[in-house]
Amino acid sequence: MTLRHLRSAGALLIVLVFVSACASSQAPRSAGSQAQSPAGSVTGQTAKKQESTRVSEKAGHRETGIASWYGRPYHGRTTASGETYDMNAMTAAHRTLPFGTRVLVKNLENGKTVKLTINDRGPFIKGRIIDVSRKGARVLGFENQGLVRVQVTALGPNDG
Repeated sequence: MTLRHLRSAGALLIVLVFVSACASSQAPRSAGSQAQSPAGSVTGQTAKKQESTRVSEKAGHRETGIASWYGRPYHGRTTASGETYDMNAMTAAHRTLPFGTRVLVKNLENGKTVKLTINDRGPFIKGRIIDVSRKGARVLGFENQGLVRVQVTALGPNDG
């Protein structure tokens, strides 16, 4: 065997060791471990712990922009979080805040505020930062307008 062949065999061996190490790092779950959803997120108690960690990391996140509200066409449908959308609940959709994050939304035109829980993704229209439920829009005083300028602040776990 020539030196060239030895180098090729050595390089192949290194690649094989690396690939097998990567494959073995994903050990099979035991019967008692948490299940995972198709998207790869952990469910059950572990998910609640991870979610609360992410929420506290986002606490204090603040942004200002346009809010809209969504209602009847989506009422009763499944949200991105898996919950059933209720336009009469105190919920909202945000593009990036973790599900379960509590936010304080302030209508900058009239000063009214409301606390909502993020349970969906959106809005998907450029320039909008949050979609609130119809009830949220009613409390904020913009149900008839449809759009309003707001400030959204993510709350920490103790801010309720």
